[in-house]
Amino acid sequence: MKIVIINGPNLNLLGKREPSIYGTRSMEQVLVDIQRVHMDVHFHYLQSNHEGDLIDWIQNYGIEAMRREGDEATGIVLNAGGYTHTSVALRDAVACTEIPVVEVHISDISQREGFRRVSLLTDVCAHSIIGHGTDGYKEAVEWIMERVES
Repeated sequence: MKIVIINGPNLNLLGKREPSIYGTRSMEQVLVDIQRVHMDVHFHYLQSNHEGDLIDWIQNYGIEAMRREGDEATGIVLNAGGYTHTSVALRDAVACTEIPVVEVHISDISQREGFRRVSLLTDVCAHSIIGHGTDGYKEAVEWIMERVES
């Protein structure tokens, strides 16, 4: 089983950027913790500050006709960062996927600034985990695994 974790803009600064909102754990620490629990799962982690990269990755892993050999994935965990609230193009890419995409947000976007309260992704994602801190990544992985196993 392969699960792809895709992070959007500024999430390369996780653990350093606004720790009162996003916590002090780096993404590397989060990934190590997830891999320890799920040793039988292959994780592929990608992060970019560029919208087009996120769209390309979602298409490459989520649409069978676009997959290259070895890019088969069971599901995608997506924290699109600020693009959650602004990118119709990213929303359209998620809507085209043929595998489950789980939206993750570390903070509770419904309690943030007005412009952060709307997610363009929620209604096209298979599931959303919002406001559970970095544990949301682990919860997203487990949600995907439960769906695959049943």
